[in-house]
Amino acid sequence: MNLKVSINNIHGSQMAAKINGNFTIDDHSFRFTAIAFGRIGGQNIGAKISKTTEKELESFGYDVDDVIMNLQKNLLQGDLSLPEGLKRESFVDD
Repeated sequence: MNLKVSINNIHGSQMAAKINGNFTIDDHSFRFTAIAFGRIGGQNIGAKISKTTEKELESFGYDVDDVIMNLQKNLLQGDLSLPEGLKRESFVDD
């Protein structure tokens, strides 16, 4: 699955942050929100998509759980694009 993630905005800190953005699969773009937690137990991200987006993904033949798992993996691994002016250092704990 060729999933690309673009972050629109991040609110919070290295401890916890709310993320919103878009992900693209095969020229189809969808919105998502996520909560990122760090520190105790390591990094963890919970991504959510709307019921409408779930139905849209299913209509294109995608497995919703697989899409969410890949979205979360990309977010955890930093495989994403950021808006100009936002630096990874502002929310990633090195």
